Amino acid sequence: MCACGVCHSDLHMIDNDWGRSRYPLVPGHEVVGEVVEIGSEVRHLKPGDRVGVGWQRSACLQCLDCLRGNENLCAHSQATIVTGYGGFGDYLAIDARFAFKIPAGIPTHVAGPLLCGGITVYSGLRAAGMSSGQEIGVIGVGGLGHLAVQFAGRLGNRVTVFTTSEDKARQAAALGAHRAVIVPPGDSPPPPVERLDIIISTIPYALDAVGYLAHLATDGTLVFVGVPPEPLALPVRELIRGRRRLMGSGIGSRSRIVEMLSVAERFGVMPLVETFAMAEANAALERVRRNRVRYRAVLLAE
Repeated sequence: MCACGVCHSDLHMIDNDWGRSRYPLVPGHEVVGEVVEIGSEVRHLKPGDRVGVGWQRSACLQCLDCLRGNENLCAHSQATIVTGYGGFGDYLAIDARFAFKIPAGIPTHVAGPLLCGGITVYSGLRAAGMSSGQEIGVIGVGGLGHLAVQFAGRLGNRVTVFTTSEDKARQAAALGAHRAVIVPPGDSPPPPVERLDIIISTIPYALDAVGYLAHLATDGTLVFVGVPPEPLALPVRELIRGRRRLMGSGIGSRSRIVEMLSVAERFGVMPLVETFAMAEANAALERVRRNRVRYRAVLLAE
């Protein structure tokens, strides 16, 4: 193991918030390391390769979703830190089919967060129909949102961020956002000035779905990658009125991860990180828990 990101999902697993934790538990699912040994049937990797592992440890590769290239949606999928030990350690044993070569242009200390936060927003945007020349909205400028701003902007789209502060708006502008809409915590967004083709919500808080749907153009999509604490009321009238879509997205397939890494290298999409020594894992977890990190925490092997 060379580096491992620290994610809010690690905290959920540590605290057993999802009722899936098995102890003793080793967190870490944004792992970057060097291959030291391969199985007899592994052909695409060799010792010395720099690889990354994200949330997904394996899938059945036989069901309809897997055969359609949606291994991330496999009903028999196994998560890296749910059914095994994660990357807060010296070594990680993993199915080689879910280990991905890290392109040379991506530094080790920022590669890990791309395998979780990066693929989450990239896959969500692609699933919602993002290409280039579009108007893209990003709700939240945090661990996920700052990556969504970069992916959308670097691929030739105009980006509008919805954020709670002028400080975050300035940071988003530095990352390539073209416009910012300030929405104080708990408030609804103001009436739209420009219509957006896609809005991606990256926040884990309650929001006014009707208010954000009003910002969508005809045939626009509001895609959730952040999970609000309570169910949303389904705004059917707004969906019908503009033939709009509401969808959710999690991680991405293996092919989408390879694509995302290639895009990140080519267009310079890089997570903004704070680094910690592995011995400082508890301190890093506490900073993540208190939302003090901008924008991703990464542990480095000593």
